[in-house]
Amino acid sequence: MTSILNPYLSFDGDARAAMERYQEVFGGDLSLNTYGEAGGMSGPDADKIMHAMLQTPNGFVLMGADTPPGMTFSRSTSFAVSLSGDDEAELRGYWEKLSEGGTVSMTMEKQMWGDVFGACTDRFGVPWMVDITDPGA
Repeated sequence: MTSILNPYLSFDGDARAAMERYQEVFGGDLSLNTYGEAGGMSGPDADKIMHAMLQTPNGFVLMGADTPPGMTFSRSTSFAVSLSGDDEAELRGYWEKLSEGGTVSMTMEKQMWGDVFGACTDRFGVPWMVDITDPGA
């Protein structure tokens, strides 16, 4: 799989409605995963969106999620740039360069969904997420 770069949007509890609207606008295939499905979470946050991905016929990729439980939503930090794919060497190289001189908010490590993932803000204040797909998934 080729590495892809796309916007990743954060929402304050309305990710499902927003991503479904974007699907109406752009067409394509929308996948939605809730916090409950991913980690067995129960309660009011279980139905919130942990990860959404819209892939359009024109080749657009738009991702998004509700702000994770325990984190505060802020419109000023409602986006990140996402890098994802299965080329571990390439993506780790990007990660090293992007995080150098910046702030790491989530270290690059294996996550509960099976991928290796990290999040940082580069030295210019741009938030980045890097996801290395689990080749066994």
